[in-house]
Amino acid sequence: MADSGSGIATGDLERIFERFARADMEAGRHAGGLGLGLAIVKTVAEAHGGSVRVRSEVGKGSAFELVLAEAGRDEEP
Repeated sequence: MADSGSGIATGDLERIFERFARADMEAGRHAGGLGLGLAIVKTVAEAHGGSVRVRSEVGKGSAFELVLAEAGRDEEP
C-alpha cells in the first residue's frame, strides 16, 4: 500500500512501529489518533511469521509492505 502524503522523515522511520509513536507530534495532536495502528500491524504480522516494512520520502509519501508466512510453513518469509 502506498500514498502520496507528506512522508516520514528518515529519523522517525525506526519509531513508527512503536506503541503511541508519532512522527509529527503537532500533526498527530490534531489528527486525534493514538499511534497504535502500526504497532498492532507489526505485532500481528510477526505473530504469524511475517514482517512489515516501510519506505518513505518526505514530501513524496510512504509505501508499506506486509509479508505473511505461507500457511503451513514454519520459516520466516
